[in-house]
Amino acid sequence: MEEYTVALAGNPNVGKSTLFNALTGLHQHTGNWPGKTVEMARGLLRRQDWQMELVDLPGTYSLQADSPEEQVAERFIVSGRADVTLVVADACALRRSLLLAIQVRQMTPRMVLCVNLMDEARRREIRIDLKRLSYVLAVPVVPVCARSAEGLEELCRVLKAAASAPDVPDHWHVDYGADLEELLAGRTGPARWAAVRQMAGEERLRDRIIAAQMERARAIAEACICRTGKKDDRRSGRLDDLLTSRRTGIPAMLLLLAAVFYLTIWGANYPSALLSRWLLGWQEPLARLLRGAPWWLRGALVDGMYRTVAWVISVMLPPMAIFFPLFTALEDAGLLPRIAFDMDRLFRSAGAHGRQSLTMCMGFGCNACGVTGCRIIDSPRERLVAMLTNSLVPCNGRFPTLIALITLFFSAGGSGWTRALSATAVFLAAVLFSAAMTWLASRLLSSTLLRGQASSFTLELPPFRMPRLGQVLVRSVLDRTVFVLGRALTVAAPAGVVIWALANLSWGGAPLLTHVSGALDPAGRFLGLDGMILLAFALGFPANEIVLPVLLMGYLGSGTLTAWEGLPQLREILTAHGWTALTALCAMILCMFHFPCGTTCLTLRRESGSWRWTAVGMALPALLGVVLCALVRGAASLLGG
Repeated sequence: MEEYTVALAGNPNVGKSTLFNALTGLHQHTGNWPGKTVEMARGLLRRQDWQMELVDLPGTYSLQADSPEEQVAERFIVSGRADVTLVVADACALRRSLLLAIQVRQMTPRMVLCVNLMDEARRREIRIDLKRLSYVLAVPVVPVCARSAEGLEELCRVLKAAASAPDVPDHWHVDYGADLEELLAGRTGPARWAAVRQMAGEERLRDRIIAAQMERARAIAEACICRTGKKDDRRSGRLDDLLTSRRTGIPAMLLLLAAVFYLTIWGANYPSALLSRWLLGWQEPLARLLRGAPWWLRGALVDGMYRTVAWVISVMLPPMAIFFPLFTALEDAGLLPRIAFDMDRLFRSAGAHGRQSLTMCMGFGCNACGVTGCRIIDSPRERLVAMLTNSLVPCNGRFPTLIALITLFFSAGGSGWTRALSATAVFLAAVLFSAAMTWLASRLLSSTLLRGQASSFTLELPPFRMPRLGQVLVRSVLDRTVFVLGRALTVAAPAGVVIWALANLSWGGAPLLTHVSGALDPAGRFLGLDGMILLAFALGFPANEIVLPVLLMGYLGSGTLTAWEGLPQLREILTAHGWTALTALCAMILCMFHFPCGTTCLTLRRESGSWRWTAVGMALPALLGVVLCALVRGAASLLGG
């Protein structure tokens, strides 16, 4: 069987990853906003007597810059490991895509140009002279629509022909001017590109080289593109005006986020309760199965490890199963770049990167995903700022605690949808406050530990598209929900044993839990809380979802994670242990601002490559929470006095 390697290159947001999925049958994470693919993915394209390994290179607009994405893509293409390079272009923005195509064409004659999104081009009445485009670039050009698999068989045939064709001399080049052409004389392919790259390293020549490449791209686009009509998508234009206006952009974004939060919070209640009853119903059969084991082993495994894992799954899975598909749908529809556009000036004023707004939004679903998403930021300094501050926004693991406290102590009276709306409004205010603290912390880091010059970046506003339900569900469930849940369980399982041991092992006639909470009580009182609340947050390190169950376990002395029958019963338990509105407010502050969960800490260590920065990422939100609680408690004391 013949085997070939194909390098898949293209600008962000041209459907490159969608084409990769369609050709290989793999479901890679695709997204309708720039910078999504930041690592190389591999997949096989199989036919009866041959197969191709497709290497999905990071999306990039140019190979002249020095960001990690450009370096990875350029090194792989120049290395010669690919038999042919497939450049994916956007039929609706061909001129922009041609800059990368021209640069790749300078490296190798073994190139195929795939013009994607032909359905959108037809809808906008854009016609491309594909034969002329193929002639001027001297490479095969294939029109496709990756979303509907249109033209994929022809693309496979052309790729096979290009990969197996004999080598031919390549004299194709860009005219950089007489003086520079003398330096490039006699060089073709990779040798010519290496010389171009070397000259581009000189500041005085860099602008000339890029200008020459862009001028060639403009000339080719003008020669090959014509519009057969004046069709204007007025609806998209009006929607863009609404979402990117200085007056209406941020309010529209807040309404959109409020709708997502409302659907996540109130949609997860019933499935979470149902899943909890089902999983905890297996606890007794497991205990009977281990009835011959020592009491401490049975308790540690069943009441400790299994109950903690079951609790994390039942409380964590339903919100993620709702939030991540909604977030992915916004991503697919092209709404997230509009949010980044609205927030760009705000974050740049803090010395941070405009794309940090996107990673912050991802953090609402899971801070670990938000930290991983910071790869879309090119600047190492600004990427680190975004990673260290991502846990300042509450993830869905903190939603249940926040919503319970808001509903019990801060929502308007009544019942049903009025109470739900008031609780959502208070929750949205808390989210806005966390975003403000993220901005403040970003500015603090940018002016102290991470000083440096703010970078510039290109933010493309892609066309609005209808989300593809099937791919949205697959990507959100496999790439995010299952991934995050699996990592959380690896931390929650051993932590369950520790929690059980503290609650069931005694010293001096009292459980260890009581001794530890008593030692923490002075610090808790200083912060407007008590020692048991501080201990509950500390034991919630494996997963924020178990903070309230641990707190009830300590208050009631049950020896195992404890559920509550309903909000009225929860209120009775809390008020019986001295809770007031001030206690609830300080607990909400600490819920939003404390050290990240174990999953996020492990992800932060992996992404930063440093335990030192991981420690900073843990200390920053914790210190902020302590300061805010102390200020609130002090202010309440002054007002009360």
